[in-house]
Amino acid sequence: MASRLRALAVLPCFDEAPRLAGVLARFPPGAVDEVLVVLDGCTDASEAVARRSGVRVVSQPRRGVGAAIREGFRAALDGGFDAAVVLAANGKDDPRDIPRLLAPLEDDVADLVQGSRFLSRRDVGGMPAYRKLATRAHPWLFSAVAGRFVTESTNGFRAVHRRVLEDARIDLSPAWLDGYGLEPALYLRAVQLGFRTVEVPVTKRYPPKGEAFTKMPAVTGWWRMLEPLVRVGLTERT
Repeated sequence: MASRLRALAVLPCFDEAPRLAGVLARFPPGAVDEVLVVLDGCTDASEAVARRSGVRVVSQPRRGVGAAIREGFRAALDGGFDAAVVLAANGKDDPRDIPRLLAPLEDDVADLVQGSRFLSRRDVGGMPAYRKLATRAHPWLFSAVAGRFVTESTNGFRAVHRRVLEDARIDLSPAWLDGYGLEPALYLRAVQLGFRTVEVPVTKRYPPKGEAFTKMPAVTGWWRMLEPLVRVGLTERT
């Protein structure tokens, strides 16, 4: 069923040619109005794969996943879309979950919908041990800072209404948000400012060892995830 909102799917992409085609092939018909792949300094065949799939492509120098998502949000606003759905280009997110993410926006009961792997009964499968610990600890810290309990705060699979992205009090432009910090920073600011946020269950699949590798550095990547809890959570309230 087609969404009642005009929605843009944003896929930040860094060298995901072997997996990108499979992700794009799993999009349900009519789930979104347009798909945008934001190439973040790709050096492989990701651009060719995306163009063969017939989706829109934007290319930028390597800056980071946050910068790629920011570019996708800009495209959503400039294109007059009502909502943007962000998902990974590496196959960890299932596009078939998109209607579930968009439903609360369509029903006008939420402004930001956070996908949660921990609300799903489906096995995430293959998650490294240190990530199991980190993805459980971060929501606890996020909840303490935000003053609202959440089960998920590191999962970038979410849908955002344009009213959130248009709010001048949410500044996603700083360079320190070019990496993994943009996603929790956006979520935290939305909560702080009183936007309606809900969680819905989504799939998160980790491929077998050797099939793919994470682009996120174990130490600096997780610091970027924690940084918004300090910079935003402790200094910005309204």
